[in-house]
Amino acid sequence: MAIQAPVRLSVADYLVWEENNFEKHEYIDGEVRCMAGATAKHNRIMTNLTGALWRQLDNSDCFLLSSEMRVKAGESRYVYPDLSAVCGEEQFERANEMELLNPILVIEVTSPSTIAIDRGEKKDFYLQVPSIQDYLIIDQHRVQAEHCARSGGGWRSRLYNDVGAAFRLGGLGCRLALAEVYRGISFDAPPR
Repeated sequence: MAIQAPVRLSVADYLVWEENNFEKHEYIDGEVRCMAGATAKHNRIMTNLTGALWRQLDNSDCFLLSSEMRVKAGESRYVYPDLSAVCGEEQFERANEMELLNPILVIEVTSPSTIAIDRGEKKDFYLQVPSIQDYLIIDQHRVQAEHCARSGGGWRSRLYNDVGAAFRLGGLGCRLALAEVYRGISFDAPPR
């Protein structure tokens, strides 16, 4: 099987190309990367996260945005986090409202093909976006959440591995319990 080389485009060409494309693609410093599909566990975690946060954001000026929202994470970086949140009025790079500039929270749910990117370069990108107060990396194959929170002039990071753990997303003023995130998910192999 031949491996296709990554597509390279200018920022302007990428933005036009992505608007006319059915599939989603991230853009990192000239390289276009196709987004993969998601497993049932990934989708269930996303539904659980959305429900847990949505209930707490009722009657606030904060709201959630799905993985369809592209976030500008640098001058030549456009990514699709699994979930993001904004408080107040969202700001966009262009009038078409496709490139969000001011997320307060971004969440990635890892997969085998994205775990290194989510914990590596994407983490580096997100921590440089001035509006982001919390970055959350959720593992879909075991109970594990890494929470990066803006603190003073820097960032603090904590790893949670206990389903009984809970922590505060300071930017949203929400409490997130891992029991809610992983509700209904089993990590044991099914009996045969």
